[in-house]
Amino acid sequence: MEKLSLFFSKIREITFWQRLFSWHSLRNLSYDAFEEFKSLQKEMIQEKQDYDLLERKLIQAETKNQGLQDAIIRHEKVVGKKEFDIHSLNQKVEDLNRKNSDLKNYKAKCESTEEQRAENYNNKISQLNQLKETLEKEIKRLSDERVEEQRETFEKMKSQWSEHEITVEQTLKMICQNHLIKYLDEVPFRGNPDNAIEICDEYIIFDAKCPANDDLTNFPKYIKAQTEAVKKYANQDRVKKDIFLVIPSNTIHTIKQFAYNMGDYHVYIITKDSLEPIILALKKIEDYEFVNQFSPEERDNICRVIGRFAHSTKRKIQIDQFFATEFLDLLVKCKNDLPEDILKQVIEFENAEKLNPPMERKSKQILTSDLLEKHEFINAEAGIRKVVIPLNFEEVKNLE
Repeated sequence: MEKLSLFFSKIREITFWQRLFSWHSLRNLSYDAFEEFKSLQKEMIQEKQDYDLLERKLIQAETKNQGLQDAIIRHEKVVGKKEFDIHSLNQKVEDLNRKNSDLKNYKAKCESTEEQRAENYNNKISQLNQLKETLEKEIKRLSDERVEEQRETFEKMKSQWSEHEITVEQTLKMICQNHLIKYLDEVPFRGNPDNAIEICDEYIIFDAKCPANDDLTNFPKYIKAQTEAVKKYANQDRVKKDIFLVIPSNTIHTIKQFAYNMGDYHVYIITKDSLEPIILALKKIEDYEFVNQFSPEERDNICRVIGRFAHSTKRKIQIDQFFATEFLDLLVKCKNDLPEDILKQVIEFENAEKLNPPMERKSKQILTSDLLEKHEFINAEAGIRKVVIPLNFEEVKNLE
């Protein structure tokens, strides 16, 4: 580098004469400067290569540094998340510790009350056992009472059945005595029916039938067999072809068929309570036997009374049906048209009301004179209130 500097210095300072007479030394100096320049150039190239290498290493180092910075940032994020997770876990641990402490306290409390609960449980079990024993005794008592009631009921039924024939006979005799009908103590035909009466020169048989034991399942079959057994009576002279089997009232629920058409005769299943209306219906036959003895005027009077009675009955039924329809329509309108609060009050007053028509007594006769007296009283009350009451059915028609 010295020679090169010397060369450039001489070049700057060289004179004309030096160029003419000292060129040889200057040329030699230029060679040495050039050699030094080449050496410097080589050093520069080498330094440039070293610089490029260092620059590349620097870039690699910066890249690696940036990667490390990114890794540090990621690591810091991971560390932050871990710290957050650790904080959350610490809170959970604290909550679990607190819950564990609460559970321990609750466990201790439960353990402290376990003995009391066990004692209460044992007391309850003891009470339940006592209650169970009491209930079992009560159930046994009720069962025994029910069995006793059933036994008494069956005994009563058996007693009724054993006395059934006597009761039917006494009832028939009383009916015959009240209505002047002949009761046959002995029948003038073959066989021995329980009871027989005579109406219009015909013998009518009322045979009493009752179960043989407490089991009523076979009683309908027994009655069916008896409808065939009474054929021995129906085939005889003057015996009415309608035969009646009288059964106890407490067995009627077992019977499904109450009339049997046996071809030559009919059998009817009845109870003691229906004896009187049946006998009275049969007694009407006697009235028909004397119709031919009436004069034409008497027949007309009878027919007129019966016709008027039939017309009045039909007209009464017609009027009752008309008013029944009107009343039902009025009730429906009350339910649909009245306000709800008024309807509730109407229902309350309706529930408070009660109609007690006169009770009919079997032993008390309904006298026509009493009805007429009551009718006159009603007419008088209507007259006071200026209510017009028709005197006959023709006026009723005119009013309609």
